Amino acid sequence: MKKILNLAILLVVGILLVGCNNAKTENKPQEEKTASAQEVKKLRLAHNQTSLDNPYQFGLQKFAETLKEVSGGKMEAEVFAGTLGTNENELAMKLSTDSVDVVVASPGFMSSTGVKEFDLLSLLYLFDSFEDWESKIDGEFGNKMKDIITEKTNNEFKVIGYYSSGVRNYYGKKPITVPEDVKGLNIRLQQSPVQQEFWKNAGANPINVGWAELYQALNTGTADAAENDMTNMSQQEHHKTKNGKYTSTTEHDYTTRLLLMNGKNYDNFTEEEKEWINKAAEASVLEERTKTYEMLDLSKAKILEDGGEINEVDKEKFKAIAVPIQDKFIEDNNLQELIELIRK
Repeated sequence: MKKILNLAILLVVGILLVGCNNAKTENKPQEEKTASAQEVKKLRLAHNQTSLDNPYQFGLQKFAETLKEVSGGKMEAEVFAGTLGTNENELAMKLSTDSVDVVVASPGFMSSTGVKEFDLLSLLYLFDSFEDWESKIDGEFGNKMKDIITEKTNNEFKVIGYYSSGVRNYYGKKPITVPEDVKGLNIRLQQSPVQQEFWKNAGANPINVGWAELYQALNTGTADAAENDMTNMSQQEHHKTKNGKYTSTTEHDYTTRLLLMNGKNYDNFTEEEKEWINKAAEASVLEERTKTYEMLDLSKAKILEDGGEINEVDKEKFKAIAVPIQDKFIEDNNLQELIELIRK
């Protein structure tokens, strides 16, 4: 009987101790969890491409990885590929509503908000190579453009890095080597006035065809030619169409994309947090550009492997058409200071 009583007492004591420990483990982790949630800040990163196999995705993933690493887990980021919007302009506007923290946007978006200086980047033959583009966009010219955005948008938008979107080339139903070779061709172009003027001056007929409809247009002959970077066009298999076989390396447009934040939101972070974001952006830019260049080489090989043809052109003759258009645009928009930063 005494043994049974002792066992009963031990059992009651054990239950009480377990209950106390459970109460502690229920309360303490909740307190720790709350404190942890307060310490970890999360950013939403977005681009407009739905494919996960593209340089934007690789770049933003690197941003997220680096941010978590340099902050010791105090800041994290989630990447959204096309799920928050496939229109770059609409996606960038979400920065103002706090529904996204970092986006990839085109210079055309900044122009649409009233920062007309970014129309400069729509001019053709501004840069001679990726190395030339990098030296200007990462140097005094790029820094000046960052300051212009901050000032003219009242810090609504802030550039934290510049992505590359490749280099655009002509491709069509016949190869070209000089501007006269495009005379009479119906070429699908972007809606940029200066770019359309360039191809008109070369003798081509600009036509408006949606990107999603371009494969069919090249196959049926509605479009004789188009222009884009090799990665985009080969992923859409334009090089396999009836009028897309010949790629001529005009290299007329080394394109830029902006890694954007809301400047006011950025300023609300502590100096340490800003440093983490800056380091993440720097790693992101390096990764995105590296992937862009790698995919360009792979795309070139794919075009040739699939039976497409690639030829060099006399770029000086194409530049001779582009420079007068540049000069007039610069004069009309009073952008002499900026063009000198590129041309020097």
